[in-house]
Amino acid sequence: MVFSQPNKSGQPSAPEGTVVDAEVKPGAGPADSASAQSTGSPEPRGPIESTLAELRRVVWPSRQQLISESVAVLLMVTLSAAAIASLDRFFRWLSQLVFR
Repeated sequence: MVFSQPNKSGQPSAPEGTVVDAEVKPGAGPADSASAQSTGSPEPRGPIESTLAELRRVVWPSRQQLISESVAVLLMVTLSAAAIASLDRFFRWLSQLVFR
């Protein structure tokens, strides 16, 4: 069994996480089936080549998506910091009232 691989347009041929049956030649071992599923490019030899091969497969976000998600992160961090500062000031005030 093999997880769904992208088709020529780059979209998965089946929904993500769907397991599809792979064609395995009779008598083929695990090494033979892995080489049969490769995209035709040679396997990377070292960690640098492997990393570069993985980076070529990354789907990078668009500029609009990058900006909108960055704004969302900054907004949430600002709101969280404000909430923590408010709680800190409240408990500081409360402790001053109690421990005078």
